[in-house]
Amino acid sequence: MRLSRYFLPILKENPREAEIVSHRLMLRAGMIRQQGQGSFSWLPLGKRVLDKVCQIIREEQNRAGALEILMPTIQSADLWRESGRYDDYGKEMLRIKDRQDRDMLYGPTNEEVVTEIVRAYVKSYKDLPLNLYHIQWKFRDEVRPRFGVMRSREFLMKDAYSFDLNFEGARAAYNRMFVSYLRTFTRMGLQAIPMRADTGPIGGDLSHEFIILADTGESQVYCDRDYLSLQVPDENTDFANDAEISDIVKTWTTPYAATDEMHDEAAWDKLGEADRVSARGIEVGHIFHFGDKYSKPMGAKVTGPDGKDHFVSGGSYGIGPSRLVAAIIEASHDENGIIWPDAVAPFDIGLINMKVGDAECDRVCEELNAAFTAAGKDVLYDDTDQRPGGKFATADLIGLPWQVIVGPRGVAAGEVEIKNRKTGERETLPLADAKKRFGAAA
Repeated sequence: MRLSRYFLPILKENPREAEIVSHRLMLRAGMIRQQGQGSFSWLPLGKRVLDKVCQIIREEQNRAGALEILMPTIQSADLWRESGRYDDYGKEMLRIKDRQDRDMLYGPTNEEVVTEIVRAYVKSYKDLPLNLYHIQWKFRDEVRPRFGVMRSREFLMKDAYSFDLNFEGARAAYNRMFVSYLRTFTRMGLQAIPMRADTGPIGGDLSHEFIILADTGESQVYCDRDYLSLQVPDENTDFANDAEISDIVKTWTTPYAATDEMHDEAAWDKLGEADRVSARGIEVGHIFHFGDKYSKPMGAKVTGPDGKDHFVSGGSYGIGPSRLVAAIIEASHDENGIIWPDAVAPFDIGLINMKVGDAECDRVCEELNAAFTAAGKDVLYDDTDQRPGGKFATADLIGLPWQVIVGPRGVAAGEVEIKNRKTGERETLPLADAKKRFGAAA
């Protein structure tokens, strides 16, 4: 992609309305544009990151046995009256009427809709276990939306819903999502710590929040230092093996970990001073088991192996991809801008032409651009007539993992400079070696 043809509205100054790092950098890097209170348009650079985040989530949900569907954003109030939540949910729910004067709502979550789907089609225990998920926009009318996409009113959510015959099956489903979340966040370059959590308006009696540690985090968290060195399950994890998955969950829930709301001072005091980590954290995922909270009032039941009807036992599992983009920035940035982990970077390489119009610089850049692209790399080629200082500032701001810098002096020597955005390390390589560095043919 040529930067001269790309839509990248960079801001040189920090926007006054942005209170936290991720909001400032997302606005400055041209990732988002605010359209209303707590509502944002995702511009090309931001959309690329959002899509990569969603793809990792999708791959790990599929790996864990969940099946993707797509449910509507506008829901019938009647379903929520069946569950008993329509009047209880509060002012965060945007209530509307259609032209037939029927009560509708913009979905803040989808337990009722997915339970109705299961009620309609799933009649026997032989159809279970079942886990359905989608990645869809939600709306919650926050009293004080702030911090950009970190706490917005309209947001993208991956929400999965499991259905099982009994608690034992539901707990196994919960464990699969628990392990899936560990893998998901690790693949994005994040270290997420599962912490026991309050179930809130979702309901139920078992819940974990997944928290990443960040100095700019919104909440205080406490955990055993052991979490910082625990091994995350690899891609060979057998999600069909309930015992294996259960053992992983046990390993990841045995050390102490709690949010401020669930903090137990007595348990905390039992840890040695050197084993305590007290830090700020950002919630990036939340999972719940709620049993028959929705299936019972809504009549979602199946015939069991005993010939009797059983209300299905359910759970829900959420990750906010739009919020997660901001959380990644909060955890990975410096004074010059964003530092994207490789897996979610909008482009792999920023190719910088230091002297556009110079025949040799242009030739080498075209050659490298073609070679990197052929090797499967996403390249943002800065072919603008901006001054070198501005080009470097833009490259650092948008945080691409690698910068390949082509200037007249280097070209004359048959060399280019490569910079690692995360470490700041620079090295000069012959053209052929620079191609090989990124998997291209010399």
